[in-house]
Amino acid sequence: MQPEFFTTAHACLMAENAGTKLAQVAEFNEKWKQGGLSFHPAKSTVFPVPVPGRPAKPDMVSALAVDKRKLSTAEGRAALIHALAHIEFNAINLALDAIYRFRDLPYDFYGDWLRVAAEEASHFAMLREYLLAQGYDYGDFTAHNGLWEMAVVTAHDPLVRMALVPRVLEARGLDVLPGIMHKMASSGVHDVVAILKTILHDEVGHVAIGNRWYAYLCDQRNLEPLVTFRTLLREYNAPRLRGPLHTDARRAAGFTEEEMKLLEESLSQDGYK
Repeated sequence: MQPEFFTTAHACLMAENAGTKLAQVAEFNEKWKQGGLSFHPAKSTVFPVPVPGRPAKPDMVSALAVDKRKLSTAEGRAALIHALAHIEFNAINLALDAIYRFRDLPYDFYGDWLRVAAEEASHFAMLREYLLAQGYDYGDFTAHNGLWEMAVVTAHDPLVRMALVPRVLEARGLDVLPGIMHKMASSGVHDVVAILKTILHDEVGHVAIGNRWYAYLCDQRNLEPLVTFRTLLREYNAPRLRGPLHTDARRAAGFTEEEMKLLEESLSQDGYK
């Protein structure tokens, strides 16, 4: 008897050990590609997930209280890499939650987000391997829970999730990664730069997937995408955008010129209007 798709997604989502989660996601993705999973959206219950599976460490603190990241020291560079690894670990759970939680969407939706989960797992593994080589591990520094908090807030509606997670929070990664890469290169940490180049390339694709399904859901509900996006940014008090924007990456990920204009205006106005 084939494993059931949504039950498997939930098991991956709730796996607490980082290595176990990576292995389960890889197996899940492989079974999906080989057609080795039964797919019955209406037959399994959707449970709330206030806290996904994650290790006991890192300790969760406020965003203002996370460990400082001075790149002039090896520890500071490790703290920054740890912060990026934590983002990637959360991104695994966000992708898994999207495919577990939101039912009655086209078949391709689930394949898209399972691919994202597998790629985010690869990113996390690369960053963790670097930390281990420097004498650290995931959990050695503090972290904050902002990404998952947005997952909880948007758990009721896939359109809101697509609007505010890939198109706001994950798209922010497109903007900040070039600056981090430059700083790492200036510090002589070129092996990290190579990892971040891979992550930036893949994240363009992940944001594009979010844009694709946001546009699909707006079309299904006869909603104008730009007006809806502007409304959701205000309604959910989306995190304030910070410049500079990586405009080429955002355009490659499917942001329209009208959306780019909205984002640029929000920078000049110091918030979404």
